[in-house]
Amino acid sequence: MNNIVITFGNFDLFHIGHLNILKKAKSLGDYLVVGVSTDQMSFLEKNKKTYIHENERAKIVSSLKCVDEVFLERSLEYKVKYIKKYQANVLVMGNDWENKFDWVKDYCDVEVVYLSRTPNVSTTSIKMKLPVLGGE
Repeated sequence: MNNIVITFGNFDLFHIGHLNILKKAKSLGDYLVVGVSTDQMSFLEKNKKTYIHENERAKIVSSLKCVDEVFLERSLEYKVKYIKKYQANVLVMGNDWENKFDWVKDYCDVEVVYLSRTPNVSTTSIKMKLPVLGGE
């Protein structure tokens, strides 16, 4: 393997934007590793409630042809640890995180690439459109 790409995400309520960014990430290398945020991390560090359990989200992501390996991301603070563990040389993030992960280059030999999100689609926008049906 020459280029190992790593990316991270919540991937709750999986949609076409998720698929698009994962396909673009894979196109930047030979092997794509994806960190799926745990439910606890999503709530404590991102202030987001997940609707699909972390293990199910990881199974969904791992079933994609463009994804080679999946792990559960337990903290935003472990980015460098994960990059080193998987020997990634490309870190891919959505452009909503533009410049926020450039600091990892100080700790490991990695190129940081910010990819454009799919216009007009996000998990947040989907959640806002959903009617409340007997639950939260």
